[in-house]
Amino acid sequence: MATFYASKTGEVSAREKEHSALVRELAGECMTLLENDGTLPLAGAGKVAVYGNGVRHTVKGGTGSGDVNTRTVVTIEQGLKEAGFEILTGKWLDEYDKVLADAQAAYQAELAKKAEELHVPIFAVMFSEVFAQPDVPVITEKEDTDTAIYVLSRNSGEGADRYNRACDYLLGENELADIAYLAEHYEKTVLILNIANLVDTTELKKIKGLNAILLAGQAGNATGNIVADVVLGKSIPSGKLTDTWAASYEDYPSSKNFSHNNGDTNDEYYSDGIYVGYRYFDTFNVTPNYCFGYGKGYTDFETEVRDVEADAKNVTVTASVKNIGDTFAGKEVVQVYYSAPDGTIEKPYQELGGFGKSDLLSPGESQTITISFPTRSMASYDEKKAAWVLEAGTYYIRVGNSSRTTKVAAALNLKETVVTVQGKNLFPADDAPQELSKAGVTPYSYEGEAEEKAAAKQIDICSKCIKTETVVYSETPEAFPAYEGEKLTAADVKSGKATLKDLVSQLTVEEMAAVCNGTADGLGQEGFIGSSSDMAPGAAGDTTSILLEDRGIYNTILADGPAGLRLIPHFVVDADGKMVSSGNPLEDAFNKNEIEVPEGGTEYFQYCTAIPVAALLAQSWNMDLIRKCGDIVGKEMEEFHISVWLAPGMNIHRNPLCGRNFEYYSEDPLVAGMCAAADTRGIQSHAGIGTSIKHFAANNQEDNRMYVNEHISERAMREIYLKGFEIAVKTAQPMTIMSSYNLVNGVHTANSHDLLTAAARDEWGFAGYVMTDWGTSEDMSGLFAYKYNLKYGHSTSRECVLAGNDLQMPGQQGNRQEIVASVADGTLPIGQLQTCAYRILNVVLQSLAYDDCKPYGDQFELEEAVTVTKA
Repeated sequence: MATFYASKTGEVSAREKEHSALVRELAGECMTLLENDGTLPLAGAGKVAVYGNGVRHTVKGGTGSGDVNTRTVVTIEQGLKEAGFEILTGKWLDEYDKVLADAQAAYQAELAKKAEELHVPIFAVMFSEVFAQPDVPVITEKEDTDTAIYVLSRNSGEGADRYNRACDYLLGENELADIAYLAEHYEKTVLILNIANLVDTTELKKIKGLNAILLAGQAGNATGNIVADVVLGKSIPSGKLTDTWAASYEDYPSSKNFSHNNGDTNDEYYSDGIYVGYRYFDTFNVTPNYCFGYGKGYTDFETEVRDVEADAKNVTVTASVKNIGDTFAGKEVVQVYYSAPDGTIEKPYQELGGFGKSDLLSPGESQTITISFPTRSMASYDEKKAAWVLEAGTYYIRVGNSSRTTKVAAALNLKETVVTVQGKNLFPADDAPQELSKAGVTPYSYEGEAEEKAAAKQIDICSKCIKTETVVYSETPEAFPAYEGEKLTAADVKSGKATLKDLVSQLTVEEMAAVCNGTADGLGQEGFIGSSSDMAPGAAGDTTSILLEDRGIYNTILADGPAGLRLIPHFVVDADGKMVSSGNPLEDAFNKNEIEVPEGGTEYFQYCTAIPVAALLAQSWNMDLIRKCGDIVGKEMEEFHISVWLAPGMNIHRNPLCGRNFEYYSEDPLVAGMCAAADTRGIQSHAGIGTSIKHFAANNQEDNRMYVNEHISERAMREIYLKGFEIAVKTAQPMTIMSSYNLVNGVHTANSHDLLTAAARDEWGFAGYVMTDWGTSEDMSGLFAYKYNLKYGHSTSRECVLAGNDLQMPGQQGNRQEIVASVADGTLPIGQLQTCAYRILNVVLQSLAYDDCKPYGDQFELEEAVTVTKA
């Protein structure tokens, strides 16, 4: 009989109340004011006209495996009412309810029809066919109040990308007309963006009388309360954008060929190279609507650079921040960028080197912030040298509170080019994209920049003092020496009687094949949506228990994220412990019947907290805040005995139409890496649990995500798409890494030894185990061939093991059989299989399945990407 760690009472627990209150306390800081003429915060609650698709249907977070099944979601309507507002627009909201209900009913009917016609499971169609948001009713009457709030919501998720069309990236015709009507007829008009992915703001900026735009994002199950707190000034927004908001979608250099835009979802050519986000907009002098790092607050700040110091080890900037407002407190972010010299390789206009956020400062209050980052982190990747290099020349240090407010603070002079890391090229092109070049382009500039450069403090950096690190790459593992004694157990390893290698050497090939696979029998409906666990229903899967009885090696539970734990909130088992309710979120969308408890059966409850989505957390620019949110999830992992959280997601926001951008942090790899590290440190401060940073790597497209081939240059791969993962590994040592579905330059990431072993382990020192995404090494083409003209095949189990992809999830008999057969025919060395099994069991033995477990990160000496001190 299965052991469940869920609660047997449906009452709201003290933990739920505590965590919801903490999220409410933290999340307001993440929200970003895009516009405000002083209208926000409102002086008090009163009568208000509230419109928009997000008033009653507030989105707490995106769809797919990144969703969290919470007890309740506080809508913005509920939040405003609880705060004392009287909402006058019930008739309009009722009308929109009907419009939405009709659209959803038609969508569900179409899904069922298409699934039947194509002879595929409905969940496969559901993941690929996106619900098209209906336009809203037209507003024709003014209500008896001077204040109007419009809530614009957008949702997206796993399995499908967004579209550059009305009611998606673009606003609907009626949405724009309604907002314009409010701006014309009400004294105060506030637009709240309940979104996690970008929308077009160009038409919005043309509307006269629109007093404030608040990017509220998707803040979890307390979103409505948090928005009300911010609107009334009870919580102070101090978010800064972690993406560039273009004036036109076509301004993004990837827009023409992204995903379905060019009709080809099999091959994605990264012609933008290193010029992603602000690196492109600044270098090619394209003016955005809102730049990277931008965000207003309820007060104003004055930032003054006090000093810049630099040597061969570190660059250090000291700045003072003062709240120069007279009413509201606030927080400011000091952002430090560097401009590297063009030598033999092109450089962007500027790149983020470090940042630090002030404490909450009252009017007139000041704080000194010191930001330090390694000098070698300014290196670029030189493909010809297969090395990271600091090219000779002048490195300008710039300081500001956004990418378009930076001022030159110092000039660092390096007389000779220095190789900081000598490695080898790992990602040869199969069909190289024609990359952008800035040759002949005049970059962004501002009045006085030349004079600032001339007057900047000059600092010479000693070239010879920067040492070269040479990577030693691993060889194919030899077979472990056989241990001839009695059968070893986990207790023997923990006591020091024998080593884990000794124990692994005793395992049969069949046992190791089981260790290297999850316990599911293929990717059925539950497996596809990440619901294959026997011990925590709704969790994504379990590691094997095949070694429990005779060796004392427990199985562990893996659960989805990254906005909280994704478990089935309510399930029923019979007297024999067998599940009698589906508890399946996809089935529940079509079947609303109450769950009946059979005689002798038991009800269980697993209500978890939905924290803000990653895209919103990153806008805080506050690593301590993100760590605290990780700590919330860590405590709930302990409660439900979850060993590995399948999060954080940290792919780059290359294009705003990626359906899963809400799960990821930023267009900038430093921000992404530091956020993931902070989240991981929060989780791994708890004994025996850890994270799985994902999706490794270049998972920047959801359409045809399992079979798309991403064509990326070596330099762009390393500087943009791997850099965040490198930072997270070196500064937090996540317990696991999850590979992605896609190919990079013709090789499935799940089968890439160069990615999973040479880069992650040999170059960065990753110490945990790597796992596949769910169903990676299965043939899933039958589910998706109806929509995509598939060009490439799937990854294989044998090549996963050869690559160092240790654990294949959710596991199936075919995976295990392929491994056994490959060892037998000599195409899979036994030492490689033993090494994969060893890495998995090494983590399992440190998991919370054992009473003597400790915080996983305590065993490592971790680096810091950026060091911040305040005085």
